[in-house]
Amino acid sequence: MTTDAILVTGAAGFIGAHVAARLRSLGHTVVGCDNFNDYYDPRLKVARVDALLRSNGVACERLELADSKAVRELITRVAPRVVIHLAAQAGVRYSISHPEAYVQSNLVGFANVLESARQCQIEHLVYASSSSVYGERTDAPFSESQRTDSPVSLYAATKKANEVMAHAYSHLYGLRATGLRFFTVYGPWGRPDMAYFSFAEKILARQPLPVFGDGILQRDFTYIDDIVEGVVRLAVSQAPPDAPKHEVFNIGNHQPVTVLQFIQLLAEHMGATPELQFLPMQAGDVPMTCADVEKLRARVGFEPSTPLGVGLGRFVDWFKSWKATAPSA
Repeated sequence: MTTDAILVTGAAGFIGAHVAARLRSLGHTVVGCDNFNDYYDPRLKVARVDALLRSNGVACERLELADSKAVRELITRVAPRVVIHLAAQAGVRYSISHPEAYVQSNLVGFANVLESARQCQIEHLVYASSSSVYGERTDAPFSESQRTDSPVSLYAATKKANEVMAHAYSHLYGLRATGLRFFTVYGPWGRPDMAYFSFAEKILARQPLPVFGDGILQRDFTYIDDIVEGVVRLAVSQAPPDAPKHEVFNIGNHQPVTVLQFIQLLAEHMGATPELQFLPMQAGDVPMTCADVEKLRARVGFEPSTPLGVGLGRFVDWFKSWKATAPSA
């Protein structure tokens, strides 16, 4: 028998911690899990859990999703009505040098979540996809109806595979599943491997900023609170009677800027003028991302709207505080 609980995987991660905290603030019973891997400093993950989850009474269990038995035991014990699957091995560039990590986490781990969701008769599985599935498209804005069968990184390929796997489970077993294509998420408690976080660190250290693709690559930077609002609304809402069992939604700010424009805004908030080091476009990068969010707006009456300048100001405030108080190595 299912309960009213919501299980959030990857709850020590950037998006996962914010989603779990938001759900708890709305009165939901929330259980989190994470493997606390060392892709980046696990102390940041522990600090996220302390600041956003434990302070709100949300437990985050240590769990490896590639362990099918452990996944089944957790979902059976928690008996959640909804599973929000945000755990994944992130990073486009890392997938080029460490493909096995993506196979285990993003493919094997997701297969275990799907199978446990089926066996435990979960009402709704919400899972993270990525704007990277759009590949090298330039016909913006990108809509969910466009073809996404030409990924240019293994990371993107695993996210596309997740969508196809979820579709198959929905078709075969009637599992309601919703995939969310996130567009370049940024904000407080973010990931150090993301460009904006790395830029901030280098500006603080007065080091040159590596700028790939001459800085003209465009990204649809989306503030974390907007991402969370979209996730939560889609997760807890009832689908229309005629909606397909498996659906995919974009969640993006739908206002792309160039990397150079982004750096200029970030530098202004940090009160510095950084030195730029221009480098060729890297393998796995895409020329642009830009979300069409009409489907999201029509379904839940919401679209991301936080201006980039506002979101970056909030990030810089947090970043400076974190750097002043973060545990030393």
